[in-house]
Amino acid sequence: MKPGLQLRLGQQLTLTPQLQQAIRLLQLSTLELDQVVQQTLDSNIMLEMDENNNAKAETQSAADVLPDKSAEIDKFSIFSDASQTKVASRVKRSDLYAMEIEDTQATKTTLRDHLYWQMNLTPFTETDKIIATAIIDAIREDGFLQGSLIDLLESVPPQYAVGLEEIEIVLHQIQNFEPAGIAARNLRECLLLQLRQLPKETPYLQEATAVIMHHTELLGKRDYGKIKRLYDLSDIAFNQVMELIKKLNPRPGNAVNAVEPDYITPDVLVRKQGNEWVALINEDTIPKLRINSEYMGFIERGNKTNDNLLLRNHLYEARWFIKSIQSRYETLLKVAECIVESQQAFFEQGEEAMKPLVLHHVAEKMGLHESTVSRITTQKYMHTPRGIFELKYFFSSHVSTQGGGECSSTAIRALIKKFVAAEDRQKPLSDSRLAELLASQGLNVARRTVAKYRESLQIPASNERKSWV
Repeated sequence: MKPGLQLRLGQQLTLTPQLQQAIRLLQLSTLELDQVVQQTLDSNIMLEMDENNNAKAETQSAADVLPDKSAEIDKFSIFSDASQTKVASRVKRSDLYAMEIEDTQATKTTLRDHLYWQMNLTPFTETDKIIATAIIDAIREDGFLQGSLIDLLESVPPQYAVGLEEIEIVLHQIQNFEPAGIAARNLRECLLLQLRQLPKETPYLQEATAVIMHHTELLGKRDYGKIKRLYDLSDIAFNQVMELIKKLNPRPGNAVNAVEPDYITPDVLVRKQGNEWVALINEDTIPKLRINSEYMGFIERGNKTNDNLLLRNHLYEARWFIKSIQSRYETLLKVAECIVESQQAFFEQGEEAMKPLVLHHVAEKMGLHESTVSRITTQKYMHTPRGIFELKYFFSSHVSTQGGGECSSTAIRALIKKFVAAEDRQKPLSDSRLAELLASQGLNVARRTVAKYRESLQIPASNERKSWV
């Protein structure tokens, strides 16, 4: 064969930096998008916040200054511009779900601060305060003491010449602090400390103390029959003892170290219009951007200077960024509308009516790639009358029914939760029995699958759910 030249014509999609940016904006959460917008505002002089929502007029002015490159942009765009008018008409104010949220920026009190405050109110000597400080510093966030008394002794400065007996005395004093059970060295001591702080006239206090002190292993094994025989307790009396033990806190430090709540701003709102549920974009999450008209006026046609070229490049980048932001919300709305259309029964009846839905079905219906649907549903949230859910929550696998149809795995989990909630605690439902109940609903689910769904719901096995009465 002789070497030769051949000319071939073909089309190829090139991931330009602008297209990579547009794809990256799809998967960003609202908070991450705000950060990217702020960084772009700091780096691009042509962009500014649009307080009066005049971005459309500014964009049209920019088109007059620069040659129209929209055809070039659309050639590489993975989005459709056909829904621009639709988006503008469907975007609503988030005051549809207006909520008044109190200011939560209060000073957070930690467990250590709470214990220091009580220490300062206790008439300790100077040496005892040094010991108490060492003990408090060794308490974990869950309230348990970390390390042994010897470790505490080594942490006290040697000039105070204290012994193990003095450390143990101060430790007992701190164990009387609030919350009850603090500074315990193990679970048994933690529970006993809480029982000792209860009024002496508390019913069944002695029995509960004896069970915790001598038979925590039997409690862990749930061998309730043996405990009842050891203390000659009736079913009613044993039930009262266990109710008292259940009120104890195995992690007393968590009562002070409250977890700070996370507030989610939904990207999509769901409202009922007539007989249908519809999706609306939360307008408060959309960045209000426009082209800076003052800097745009400095651009001169035909001027090839570096400053003029820099302004033109900034303007091109600003126009693309605004278009990418709009395309992001167009895609988000289209996917959200498809989800709401597929899950109408969920909004009416709840989890048990959830329909099976996978990324491929939405991508095929919307004419998008599966990766695009995956990106746009990541860390995006939908506000519904039934709560706030991540868009990925509405996607689930399917299980075949006896009638030849399909049921969502989310619906099956909801049914399992419902059956367990209504079961007889003395005769809890086994996984096999749950599978039979699902079969009576027309759902063919294997026992192993039921066990998997039950574990995903953090529901204990039947022998662990069994009541002692």
